[in-house]
Amino acid sequence: MSDVLTAEVFTPHTEKEFRPRGWHGSLTLVSIDSVARSGWDVAQRKPFSLIFRGVRDDILPEGLYVFDVEGGTVFEFYVSPIHTPALGHQDYQAAFT
Repeated sequence: MSDVLTAEVFTPHTEKEFRPRGWHGSLTLVSIDSVARSGWDVAQRKPFSLIFRGVRDDILPEGLYVFDVEGGTVFEFYVSPIHTPALGHQDYQAAFT
């Protein structure tokens, strides 16, 4: 794993399950959102967000978690539940700036 987490680090993990340690459920990485902005071309990390999907009635509380990912990779980052207008699931976001 890279010392600096970038959008490219997460790309191979799209559609994989992320299991937060200390919680019984899992989240699936469904998209990586990044928009090119002028002036960011020299930054060590360009801002991006990860969007996860989980079950509707079992919400992971906002916080810093260590995630075990399918295939043996481990990440640590802060995640928050976000407003999810569609029925049947709950979305989450991890923002990296």
